[in-house]
Amino acid sequence: MDTVHDTFSRQGLVRPREGRILGGVCAGLGRRFGFEPWTARLLFVLILFVIPGSQILVYPILWILMPPQVDPVVPVGTPSSTVPAAPAV
Repeated sequence: MDTVHDTFSRQGLVRPREGRILGGVCAGLGRRFGFEPWTARLLFVLILFVIPGSQILVYPILWILMPPQVDPVVPVGTPSSTVPAAPAV
C-alpha cells in the first residue's frame, strides 16, 4: 500500500488538509488538475448523472488510495523553525 501512496504522492494526487469536505478526494483531484475544489465537486456530480453509481465505487477507492497531505518537516534550529524573540519593553 505504501508504494501506491508513494506513486500517488509523486504524481501530486494527495488529499489536502485545506478545502476538504468529506475525504478530500475532489479537492485533491481539483488541485492536481488545476481546478478549484468546487469545480471538481461539480464535475463529480455531473458525471454521476451521466454514469449513475460509478462514483459510489470510485470515491471510496480513491479515498483509500490517495494519501493525506503531509506537511514538510523542518529540522529544529533552522531559521524557519525558530520563534522570534519578544520585543523588549
